[in-house]
Amino acid sequence: MFDKIELSVSSYDTAWVAMVPSPDLPHAPLFPGCLKWLLDNQLNDGSWGLLHRDPSLTKDALSSTLASILALKRWGVGEGQVKKGLHFIESNFRSINDEKQHSPIGFDIIFPGMVEYARDMDLVLPLTSTYLASLSEAMGGLSDWKTIMNYQRKNGSLFNSPSTTAALIPLQDANCLNYLQMLLKKYEDGGILPLHHLRISKTLILFSVPTIYPLDVYTRLQMVENLQKMGIDRQWLQGDEEIILDLTACALAFQLLRTSGYDVSSDVLTRFVEKDQYLDSLKGQYKDDTTAVLELFKASQLVIYPNESALEEQNAWSRQFLQQKLSGGSIKDGNLRKQVINALTFPYHASLDRIVNKAYLREYKEDDVKVAKTSYCCPNISNKDFRNLGVIDFNICQSLHQEEIKQLERWKREFRLDRLKFARKEVVTCALSATAMLFTPKLSDARISWIKHAVITYVVDDFFYVGSSQQEQENLIHLLDKWDIDEDTEYCSEAVEIIFLVLRDTIYETADMALKRQGRCWMDVLKTMGKEAEWGRDKVVPTMDEYMENGFDSFALGPIVLPTLYLVGPKLSEEIVASPEYHGLYKLMSTCGRLLNDIQTYEREAKEGKLNAVPLHITHHGGIITEEDSIKELREIIGENRKKLLRMILETRDSGVPRACKDLFWDMSQVLHLFYSNGDGFSSPTELVTAIYMPIDCNEMKIE
Repeated sequence: MFDKIELSVSSYDTAWVAMVPSPDLPHAPLFPGCLKWLLDNQLNDGSWGLLHRDPSLTKDALSSTLASILALKRWGVGEGQVKKGLHFIESNFRSINDEKQHSPIGFDIIFPGMVEYARDMDLVLPLTSTYLASLSEAMGGLSDWKTIMNYQRKNGSLFNSPSTTAALIPLQDANCLNYLQMLLKKYEDGGILPLHHLRISKTLILFSVPTIYPLDVYTRLQMVENLQKMGIDRQWLQGDEEIILDLTACALAFQLLRTSGYDVSSDVLTRFVEKDQYLDSLKGQYKDDTTAVLELFKASQLVIYPNESALEEQNAWSRQFLQQKLSGGSIKDGNLRKQVINALTFPYHASLDRIVNKAYLREYKEDDVKVAKTSYCCPNISNKDFRNLGVIDFNICQSLHQEEIKQLERWKREFRLDRLKFARKEVVTCALSATAMLFTPKLSDARISWIKHAVITYVVDDFFYVGSSQQEQENLIHLLDKWDIDEDTEYCSEAVEIIFLVLRDTIYETADMALKRQGRCWMDVLKTMGKEAEWGRDKVVPTMDEYMENGFDSFALGPIVLPTLYLVGPKLSEEIVASPEYHGLYKLMSTCGRLLNDIQTYEREAKEGKLNAVPLHITHHGGIITEEDSIKELREIIGENRKKLLRMILETRDSGVPRACKDLFWDMSQVLHLFYSNGDGFSSPTELVTAIYMPIDCNEMKIE
């Protein structure tokens, strides 16, 4: 599938290639095989184009049909096919002004141009007089072919378009001819056959061409992205002119390379800093502007260096562009419209893999039709085998996740966590973050560890802030510090006993190498939570620095992430976990989480008398800034920390932490950004639970 790129035949482009005259016999076609293909491939309704096309593609059919008629008329063959084609045009001509129809790129210029060409050939078209009268204005100044030659590619083509290149043949450009000959050899092993007369032989080898060539780089990039979006890339995936001149491929390549850890510069995208620069670059592009801007918008979110302000500017105008496209209803392709909505709703820093996978699988269209100058399909990008495998894999993983939840519910009862009435302890909600990112079967141990520690951190958080006395808090800290227990161990309450025993057992589950550091990690959490409780009791107002230095530990992400690091694959040494790099990753992730939480919960926590960064920031500004100002400034701090975190994740130079382990910090950051986008991080929206735990209906999607 990756080795050979397949594209559907383009009747429109094949017709233009069929019109190329022989240099030796100007009254005969150079590529008679293309002419034979047109004669043999007219559809039953008299049109040319894709079989079983969507009704919204009538404009495309009109364009392909008129081009095919012109080719047959030029060489004086196929009188019957010409009549049937003209009847199709007459029957469907009203679609030209139908705004609900997909309009091929350049249709308003190309179709009138072909009508003019038909006039020159004395071909009478069944078109209205009003439309014909408008053509002289529409076609004014469009014949400056020498200027167009400035856009010739190294392969000899114009914009990698067979039809445009064929139209340039009258200029006697050898490179154009070489491109067409190369193309026909690629798509038909028989090579090029000369024609010495106008009679079309029944034994002549048929030739046809796609609407774009080459499309290899973009197609392979799109295949990789599709597999990632379906969640099955693990099954396969363990300076080129074609990329640089193609905005969509360029932006997509940048995304895939940067997120894969390659040191790729964003300079290649700086020529699209402003919207006007982008619009100028569209000349000759074969993909519609919405697709190109969508990829640019996604690429512009990968800012990791201070000098990448150009990406931030691109992000601003591309977001606005896509929003205007949506609000104006100009995105006719339903699948593309959903992709735009998802991209605007779930930015890269708040996008969970499994939610993306499920949404993409449900929206994925096998044999999806793209519309450039004409419609085309690419089985490498859109095919039912990929979709079927993705759905089956999703449901297998999901079944495993559901069994794990049953196991964890039994664990919760076994350790009596259900008896702690003051505490949040919903396994399903805590499991969302783990299964949304660590979903593969081989990561089952990592998922279970993540979920158990997430449940315990919620219990401990509620214990310190709403469910315990100072004596109980000090007793729990003492027990964890002492660690060893016997029959004389004293618990000042049942809650302390339950929490300590589940903590001790869960820590023991992880490998011995992690034992000491896990205990220290939990001790940091308990002490910092105790410090915040002490500040509250004593009415102490810490400085912002004191609050944040204490807060990134008290937010309790360490006990969730640390043990999971030992279970995702790469072996970790004590030196790596004790390194400044690890500490930096942890602090940046936790700082983002602490502030995201505080922004969403400051009103509730103010009523409960709890410390929170939002009012604290106002206090240390002398009360002269508003809540809105405080939140805005804290969001800027989050943005800067998020940018630094992403840079540490993606950079490989001088990095000792394995990429699989670094990804956990970004996974948690994405979870936090999404969960805190609308709530307190625990009361997750029902649709998230549904997205992850409801299976995909194989019957509905006709999975065999």
